[in-house]
Amino acid sequence: MAKSNLFNTVAQKMLDAWIETDPAEPVEPLQVYAGVLDLLSIKMRLTVITVSGADPLEWHMTAVRHSGFTSSLFNVNKIFEDQRIGDFKDQTYMANAVIPRLKQVIENQQPSIELVKTQLFGINLGYDRILIPQRTTGRPQWVISSSYARFLLDTPKTYGKFDVDEEAVVQLLLEGCTAKEVAAQLGLANRTVEHRLDKLKTRFGARNLVHLVVMLLGGHLNREQV
Repeated sequence: MAKSNLFNTVAQKMLDAWIETDPAEPVEPLQVYAGVLDLLSIKMRLTVITVSGADPLEWHMTAVRHSGFTSSLFNVNKIFEDQRIGDFKDQTYMANAVIPRLKQVIENQQPSIELVKTQLFGINLGYDRILIPQRTTGRPQWVISSSYARFLLDTPKTYGKFDVDEEAVVQLLLEGCTAKEVAAQLGLANRTVEHRLDKLKTRFGARNLVHLVVMLLGGHLNREQV
């Protein structure tokens, strides 16, 4: 999966600024991220984690730039408001996706860039992330975290087993066929296919055909009999 060109630009600019800092004279995080603030897109977030003490739950997150990305699943900016890591509502997310990597970059004093695939409140999400620790001869006092949202998908659900007719329709939809093309491929009347699609949309809670296809492509099908 190719990373966003803009995210790469943001990450590289911060890395260049970070390399220019002198470990013997530690700087504030602003000196590293100042040059990218005007480049951050609607899907990017920039946060500074203040590292105070050995307990990660006492470390503090401060949002420098909130994401403009919105979702009906939850309020992303509200969830990631300024707070102690220990006060974050989903501690499983922190324990799995955040704290281990923060500890690593602090210990190694080297940046980390990766595609993160995890869950937040049971919602599947993925984002590119760069973590940049303060350059210092001692222990870093802060880490910059910048992320670029990739996907946000609702919790997988069980919809039961498809019958033969549904399997055929679903397969053709996933291959990119329109409703008319599905009808032609299966030798059915357009109205028959539309009726089957309406049943599938109702079953999945999809608002329209595009929404249905997105749900199917999202890998949220459990084909085991409920």
